[in-house]
Amino acid sequence: MNLVRKQRNSFSPSLVNEWLTNDWLQPYSFENKQLPAVNIQEMDQAFLVELAAPGLKKEDLQVEVEKDVLSIASEAEGKTEETGRYTRKEYNFASFRRTFSIPESVDSKKIDALYSEGVLTVTLPKREEAVQEAKKSIRIR
Repeated sequence: MNLVRKQRNSFSPSLVNEWLTNDWLQPYSFENKQLPAVNIQEMDQAFLVELAAPGLKKEDLQVEVEKDVLSIASEAEGKTEETGRYTRKEYNFASFRRTFSIPESVDSKKIDALYSEGVLTVTLPKREEAVQEAKKSIRIR
């Protein structure tokens, strides 16, 4: 059963069209090895690391700091039971580990993490001496 009918393009032969649009490499693709997307933002007082982890619970995530390396990981639980026949299955909950080097300017004792609406936000506050003071105008007399 096809959920979406393939539309034949009259500009290319059907064999070439089939080769370009078919998922014939799907079993060998690296989709199962994809890592969650990460945004890293530097602000005046801290760095923010945002990791997209929809479908997980906060108990499924581990955030650790060791020797100036931040590690974010999740271990997939073996859910092998399948309740129905799939015509296509593109996602699963695979284990992952992301590691990041922490700059010396970060106060590793004050690192905080919050998981909300499928996004894990790790706040890495900067040390007081690393925070740059705001630009100040000096009046000339």
